[in-house]
Amino acid sequence: MSLRESFKEETMRYTYITKGVCSRSISFDINDDVITNVSFVGGCDGNLKAVSKLVDGMTVDKIEAILRGNTCGYKNTSCADQLAIAVREASNSLETLK
Repeated sequence: MSLRESFKEETMRYTYITKGVCSRSISFDINDDVITNVSFVGGCDGNLKAVSKLVDGMTVDKIEAILRGNTCGYKNTSCADQLAIAVREASNSLETLK
């Protein structure tokens, strides 16, 4: 097994500090572009628990396609949009490590 292959099999815990929304941060695991164990700190508890369950096991591309650009009230972003941004940032970070 090459170093690159062994790296892809590892799960990384990632925490993203949100911007412009009620939640303060989002944490999740990323392994080979699949997202699991999403949790938000702050925000609308019930809605964010539901979002976390719905995206569990999805790829970064799928989450981004569904959630990117969602807004909340008068804000130009939302917790869901911030999640899409966070998973893409994590994926890009992993790509630079490879």
